[in-house]
Amino acid sequence: MKKDVQKHRVLILGASGYIGNAIYKELGPYFRTYGTYRTPKKEYETNKQFFQYNVEEDDVYEILEACKPSVIISALRGDFNAQTIAHQHIAEYALEYGSKIIFLSSANAFDAYSKYPSYELDKTLSHSIYGHFKIKIENMLLRLPKKQVTIIRLPMVFGANCPRIQEIKHLISEKESVEIFPNLIMNVTLDKKVTQQIHYIINRNKHGIFHLGSTDLVHHDEFIKDIISLITEGNVLLKHVFTTNEDRYLAVLPKYNKLPKHLQITSRNVLEELQK
Repeated sequence: MKKDVQKHRVLILGASGYIGNAIYKELGPYFRTYGTYRTPKKEYETNKQFFQYNVEEDDVYEILEACKPSVIISALRGDFNAQTIAHQHIAEYALEYGSKIIFLSSANAFDAYSKYPSYELDKTLSHSIYGHFKIKIENMLLRLPKKQVTIIRLPMVFGANCPRIQEIKHLISEKESVEIFPNLIMNVTLDKKVTQQIHYIINRNKHGIFHLGSTDLVHHDEFIKDIISLITEGNVLLKHVFTTNEDRYLAVLPKYNKLPKHLQITSRNVLEELQK
């Protein structure tokens, strides 16, 4: 696969974040890969491939000009208004230079629909500020030429050192309760699998909307209990949160843009990986 190195110049916006950094580590050996970081850290400052970038203060155009990326991956976080402006500039740049944009979106783009899981071509609708923001960026990018845009909708992402598991460990150590949502049906994924899937999408020049969640569904409370049992054998305080009286879905399932079998994942695979 080393032959891919010169094929693409990849810029990951938000490469110091949890998912952005995992993507950087996956793609770095294969492509000329650049990343942005927000908070100064020695490892980033000495890495010539990294640029300091604060979405609220800096103009993304300067970094785009410096990197001249053929693929721009947005794993940005931060102020929603500032992100909207940044993505407008990214879209303008892509239109002018033919770059491809991969935008990491979320299952929250469907959080207003609670009666069933969501597929790639379903209409987006959200009641949350976060979901509403993701939809706004999706719609902006989907106005670009089709072959230049990939929207990746993610469910809850887990991994050995992911923020969610760190938080659960912290709550357990502080003897505080862990929130579980008994009525929430969702799907999940693994950081490692998401990065492989994105690698494949770049290599095969895929575009369109991808739902990169597990092929099966789980109840939030059962899945979190399974994770807790991997972390500790002791008793853990659980806080049951009922947002509705009925089951509600927050799941992004693939129907049209399915990846090859070896790139698909189940909730059991996620737990097996966390057990290592």
